[in-house]
Amino acid sequence: MRFDLDLPAWKWPFYVMRHPFEGYEDLRWKKAYNMPSAIIIVALFFIVSVFDVLLTGFLHNHSMVKVFNVIPIIIRTIVLFITWVVANWSLCTLFNGEGKMKAICVNTAYALCPYIIGKIINIILSNMLTTDESAFLVFVSYITIGLSVLMLFSGMKTVHQYTFWQTFWSIVFTLVAMVIIIILAVLLVSLFQQVYLFVNALYTEILYRNPNMTSAGLIFIFIGIIAAVVAIICVAYTFFEKAQKKKEQKKFNKG
Repeated sequence: MRFDLDLPAWKWPFYVMRHPFEGYEDLRWKKAYNMPSAIIIVALFFIVSVFDVLLTGFLHNHSMVKVFNVIPIIIRTIVLFITWVVANWSLCTLFNGEGKMKAICVNTAYALCPYIIGKIINIILSNMLTTDESAFLVFVSYITIGLSVLMLFSGMKTVHQYTFWQTFWSIVFTLVAMVIIIILAVLLVSLFQQVYLFVNALYTEILYRNPNMTSAGLIFIFIGIIAAVVAIICVAYTFFEKAQKKKEQKKFNKG
């Protein structure tokens, strides 16, 4: 391990990529975690994924460019990255992991560098190679994805100070936690959508039955109803808390 490293922030991803094991150890001991670099890498991850759909040679492009939609790309890049970081931090906090969210975020972002470089190479080669030469694209993909997985494993092992098997199981459970988070997020979005549709239908019906009522007046009525409900809940909770205290006081006096 080299403690004399004094690299600028932009050089650390390339250093870690060249030294997947020693590099993360040096990064940890130097405390050189740089969030702007991580954010730039994640942004590049998203941009390269967009270019992969739009600029890959037509002989090797299996995406439907005519119906291009950026939302799925955001989900499988930025949203997936954030979900990984949150899930890994949450689980490893319970299992005595030493990594903080910033360190997990930076280590994961650095692990994306080989994948990003591989995508750029494949985009360029796809516009030069024929279908018979597509094996070169597959080879580059496997090599760069393998290096990214190796860096991710090393980064999680180093940041949490886990053993090999602890790191392996933490990654497995992180993937399971990601699935659970995504399912809960979908259910939550569906719930909010149903609430929105109900409120919108109620809003439209009231305006239809009361044509003289303005939208601003109806909004104030809704705000008043919400405030009244919140006030009732607070009052009910206050009375409940006082009743509980009286019961505890009676038990104490009897004792």
